[in-house]
Amino acid sequence: MNKVADFAAIASRRMIFDLPVCDLNWEDALPFVNELASLPVGQTSISFVNAHNMLVMLRDESYREVLERNLVLPDGVGLDIASRVAHGEPFPANLNGTDFVPALLTFMERTKRIGLLGGRRSVVEKAAEKLRQHAPWHEFIVISDGFFDPEKSDAVTAEISQQKIDVLIVGMGTPLQEKWVAEHVGPQHARLVLTVGALFDFVSGTVPRAPALVRAVRGEWLFRLALEPSRLWRRYMVGIPLFFYQVVRHQFGRKERIDRAEMPQARPRLIPPNKLAS
Repeated sequence: MNKVADFAAIASRRMIFDLPVCDLNWEDALPFVNELASLPVGQTSISFVNAHNMLVMLRDESYREVLERNLVLPDGVGLDIASRVAHGEPFPANLNGTDFVPALLTFMERTKRIGLLGGRRSVVEKAAEKLRQHAPWHEFIVISDGFFDPEKSDAVTAEISQQKIDVLIVGMGTPLQEKWVAEHVGPQHARLVLTVGALFDFVSGTVPRAPALVRAVRGEWLFRLALEPSRLWRRYMVGIPLFFYQVVRHQFGRKERIDRAEMPQARPRLIPPNKLAS
C-alpha cells in the first residue's frame, strides 16, 4: 500500500483476527480515499472485508498476506460483532463496497478515468452505463469481463495502461480479485484500486438489492439468501456459526497470548565471577 496511506490510517485501525481494519466513519473515509486517489505517486489497493472474507483469510495465508498490504474497510454486521468482542464497540460505519463505491464516485469532484474489470461482459457494460448516469463527469471504461484466460493477464494490464486509468474497480470475487491485483496491477496502472466482489451485479440491476428498511436493520444477507439459496446457503448457514466460533476462539486465544506476555520471566541465575573458573 502507498506509504502515505499507511501512515495516515495506522491510528484509525482495529485488529480483527490480527488483520488491521480501518475504523473510519463516512465523513472521514470519503475524503481520505479521495486524497489517496489524487496522490501523484504510488498506489493504494482497497479491500472490503466481511465475515465470509475473514473465514477465507483464516484458511488462506496468501490471501491474508495480500490483505495485510491493502487498506481494509469493514463490511457488514459480522465485522461489527467481532469488533464488539475484541474492542468493546462496533465499527463507526458499515463501509461496504456496494454503498461506498458509488458514494466515492459522487464525492470525487475532479474528473477521473475509471476502469471496470470483472463480471460477465453484458453485466459490466450495463454497470458502466449506470455509473455514467450516476456520476457523468467521470469517464468509465470497460477494460474486460472477469472470465479471461489467466494467461492473458498481461494483455489485460496492457489495456489498463493504454487507457491511462486513474481508478480501477475490479469485481472478480474473493480471493481471486485481490490476488490478481496484487500480482498484476502496479502504480503504473492506477493510483487507486478497489476490489468490489459483486458490485457490478448490483449496479447493473442484474441482482436486486434488499429494500432500504432491510438494509437499515442489517438484514441484507437474509434477502440475498432468499434470492440465491442454492448458491449462498453454505456461506450463511454454515459460515455464520463458524464465524462466531472463530470470534470467540480468537478472543480467548488473544487473552492467553496477553497473559503469557505479562507473566514475569524467570531471571537467569548469576554466577559469581570467582566461581566461573571452578
